[in-house]
Amino acid sequence: MSSKVKRGKVWLAVSGLVKSSEGHWLVVKKRYGGLKGKWSLPAGFVEEGETADEAVVREVKEETGLDCTVKGLIGLRTGVISEEISDNLLVFLLEPLKEAGIKHQENELYEARFMAPEELLQEKDASIMLHYLINLQETVTIPSYDGLNPGDHFKYSAYKLFF
Repeated sequence: MSSKVKRGKVWLAVSGLVKSSEGHWLVVKKRYGGLKGKWSLPAGFVEEGETADEAVVREVKEETGLDCTVKGLIGLRTGVISEEISDNLLVFLLEPLKEAGIKHQENELYEARFMAPEELLQEKDASIMLHYLINLQETVTIPSYDGLNPGDHFKYSAYKLFF
C-alpha cells in the first residue's frame, strides 16, 4: 500500500530543528520525494498512538541516531497538494542529548550532519523552508505543558498543550 493511500487525504507530519551547542543545525539529505538531494530538517509522519512531539523525537532518532528532547513548537507549514491532500507539518525545536555519533538512515538519506546556518544559506541544495527559518531574525518557541487532564470521559492516554 502506498503512503498516499495509507495516509488518506489529511497528512500530519513533524520536523525537528536540532541545534548544537555551537548553534549548528542538524540537516539531512533525502534519497526520495520532493526534497530528494536537498538539505532539509529531519521529518516524518505522526504514527498511530503517539503525540506529535513524541513523533519528532522518534523521527530524528530513526533518521540520524541522535536522542533529543523537545524544547518547544516553532511553527506550522500547511498546504494543499493537487487541490486534494491537506499536507501539515509541525516544526519543533529540539536539543540533542549528545552531539556526536550521527548515523544516518542509509535507505532514506544520503547524509546527515550539523551545519552552520550561514553555510546552509550558501547551499543551493537547501530547502526553501530552511532558507526561510535561517532568515528569520528570531524564532519564538512555544513550550509544552503536560499537567492537565481535560476529563476522564475523553479517555486521553496522552494530553499536551503548546501555548
